Amino acid sequence: MNEADGLRQRRPLRPQVVTDDGQVPEAKDGSSFSGRVFRVTFLMLAVSLTVPLLGAVMLLDSPIDPQPLSFKEPPLLLGVLQPNTKLRQAERLFDNQLIGPESIANIGDVMFTGTADGRIVKLENGAVETIARFGSGPCKTPEDEPACGRPLGIRAGPNGTLFVADAYKGLFEVDPWKREVKSLLSSDTPVEGRKLSFVNDLTVTRDGRKIYFTDSSSRWQRRDYLLLFMEGTADGRLLEYDTETGEVKVLLDQLRFPNGVQLSPAEDFVLVAETTMARIRRFYVSGLMKGGADLFVENLPGFPDNIRPSGSGGYWVGMAIIRPNPGFSVLDFLSERPYIKRMIFKLFSQETIMKLVPRYSLALELSDSGAFLRSLHDPNGQVAAYVSEVHELDGHLYLGSFRSPFLCKLSLRSV
Repeated sequence: MNEADGLRQRRPLRPQVVTDDGQVPEAKDGSSFSGRVFRVTFLMLAVSLTVPLLGAVMLLDSPIDPQPLSFKEPPLLLGVLQPNTKLRQAERLFDNQLIGPESIANIGDVMFTGTADGRIVKLENGAVETIARFGSGPCKTPEDEPACGRPLGIRAGPNGTLFVADAYKGLFEVDPWKREVKSLLSSDTPVEGRKLSFVNDLTVTRDGRKIYFTDSSSRWQRRDYLLLFMEGTADGRLLEYDTETGEVKVLLDQLRFPNGVQLSPAEDFVLVAETTMARIRRFYVSGLMKGGADLFVENLPGFPDNIRPSGSGGYWVGMAIIRPNPGFSVLDFLSERPYIKRMIFKLFSQETIMKLVPRYSLALELSDSGAFLRSLHDPNGQVAAYVSEVHELDGHLYLGSFRSPFLCKLSLRSV
């Protein structure tokens, strides 16, 4: 064999193709295989952990048993309801000297409120003075409330006294000058076979004879107000108490979180906010319609709290949560999906959920027939947070709050 034949029979070497990362194809194929193995292993591990976790969550008891609720599309936030920042012009009063001043009353120029630490306080000349307590205890957390008491609705009576609704203790009359406390109706007293678990707000006739008040639930207490709201329990009542006879009557039953109440100027009907349903109902206490009830206003732009008179002859309604339109109303969405509510409350505490609920303060003025007259807003609750009540006095609005450590004061001239 000559040299030329040897060259022809010698098999040429295949050139080695080098990839961009400097690896030969065999190495690249190995890396892909390893990646697939890793992904499959990770997926199997994730499934093996997630499935038992979901199973465990499904087995957990939910503290609420909500039923589906249907709402109309919220009113458009246009015209009278057009968002603004007018509440941000408010001045904060007694900052960090009050805890949750839910409701406000005045006798002359002196104002009074109840606080989350169980006190009734007088607000005069820039000072906060305790005048009454209905309970005792450390009063530092919601868990202390049953022993400590939680004053909510407060009204001035005809004889220079205050009428107070305490969520846990019942109805009281307080002489703020003598610092005397008189129990009118204890929460331990059953009314038509059911206990008063969440006494909320009250309104009083001019002669002081009748008190109309709400018991928000026979099942839930005030410290569980978010559970009551999200469950939509229909066991709240509007009641009447006679200060002379001590007689108690149930006027309306099966309400979903009845909250603020307000007598009409003619004292012929009582308005009651049905918070969960974003509406205000009306019950007639005198006249041709006595004993009857109807809707005063429905499909409100938010969830109503207390109702108080306005200088125009209408009513102020405080709201801490709105139903944005245009926009997405989370609470409307959840109301029709109770299974999501159950899951949420299996995983998170009330306090955690409250932090996730968008804050939006709204003071809405209604006419004497329930028409929207004007609205004052604080998007995100930057200044006036968690508004529970709008109390009009001498050309100013005083804004109560169920959580904030202050009151707010707003001049009506500026809005």
